[in-house]
Amino acid sequence: MIVGSGGREDAIVRNLVSYGHSVYSCIGIANPSIIRNSAEYVEVRETDWKSIHARSLAWRPDLAVVSPDSALDTPLVDSLTLSGIPVASPSSKAAEIETSKQFMRSIMAKYSIEGNLWNQTYTDSESLRSGISGMRNEFVVKPIGLTGGKGVRVMGEHFPDAESGIKLAEEILGKDGRVLIEEKVTGEEFSLQVFCDGSDIVAMPLAQDYKRAYEGNTGPNTGGMGSITDSDHLLPFVSAAQKDKAMGILRRIVSALSMEGRPFTGIMYGQFMASRNGVKVIEINARFADPEGINVINLLDEDLGEIFMKLVNGNVETGIRFKNRATVLKYVVPPGYGTNPRQTDLIISPAEKADSAELYYASVTGTLDKVKTSKSRALAIIAQADSIPEASRKVDESLKRISGEFAIRRDIGSAEMIRRKVASFNNPAS
Repeated sequence: MIVGSGGREDAIVRNLVSYGHSVYSCIGIANPSIIRNSAEYVEVRETDWKSIHARSLAWRPDLAVVSPDSALDTPLVDSLTLSGIPVASPSSKAAEIETSKQFMRSIMAKYSIEGNLWNQTYTDSESLRSGISGMRNEFVVKPIGLTGGKGVRVMGEHFPDAESGIKLAEEILGKDGRVLIEEKVTGEEFSLQVFCDGSDIVAMPLAQDYKRAYEGNTGPNTGGMGSITDSDHLLPFVSAAQKDKAMGILRRIVSALSMEGRPFTGIMYGQFMASRNGVKVIEINARFADPEGINVINLLDEDLGEIFMKLVNGNVETGIRFKNRATVLKYVVPPGYGTNPRQTDLIISPAEKADSAELYYASVTGTLDKVKTSKSRALAIIAQADSIPEASRKVDESLKRISGEFAIRRDIGSAEMIRRKVASFNNPAS
């Protein structure tokens, strides 16, 4: 049983079906690809854990996977486990590593896990103003809970000065009663996703996502406009030593959660910054990333269902096979996405050749050849190649399959973008 209805879930479902598994889906939107590949499905709000739990008792699946962060922030996994249904997703207590940014920072501090950032949680405006006024460095404003990748505000990017940041923080404080302030760190962000069986972890290829809506990494934050991986499972601007450092941090976090009585089973995904002062943790998440999860699933050369079973049985093994290919994913989104999205109809033609890009369906309804967009991401187009720029070109060539009004970031994975990043990697003082 799969809970979730986006592009990430479409990728999960297609892998499972390709290896002969029967998939039963709980979807919040009538995703035509997930529907086509499901033995049965039900449309249900993904946070309606009681209805999903009731459906699971009727289906009695051998295994459940709860994918969206919003669903992990409910008692769903706990209720499924109590009903005897194995779940390859973390309990609500373990998932707090994502659902509470304050908890994540406090765990890192308690266990002296390297890569932490200076941070402070404020619960009243007076101490907030006093604390920020005394800061010399630039800072970041974050809500404590889930934001769908759109709630973080960075000084110098989303607001110009401390007073503007204070006002943003006060808005969050008035709504949530708490707000998190963190030091700003610069460098190259990268995503490391791992399979975790409660004690051991196995790495997936490194990825980098692009949240800004417009080309040149400008515009508002989104849930993610696209992502890349490289053929050596590193990135041209992230070293093997930096990946090893990130793996060490995730191992310490998994160990800390176990010591706290919150063993983590499922997919853990760390968002890191390769900075001049070492590898820093931006956030930790409790599921496949979107879009980066689609990249690694697309590269996976194994049965995801068998891996999930090993996670719940506590015996995940090293040596999980991923193809040594580069990937580039670009999201087709409705016009105005990130500010004022406008729903449109898109016509999708069949692929002309077998080695062209793959298309995954996200927040759309309709049929496989004609979809109506929502106000969120519509279609994920991903291609494999020997190099990142070559994969990027394949994605752009595949856009002729899609007719209608949409927006997309063509610069993701381009040769010029990679050149700039590599130049910065080789000259970190710049």
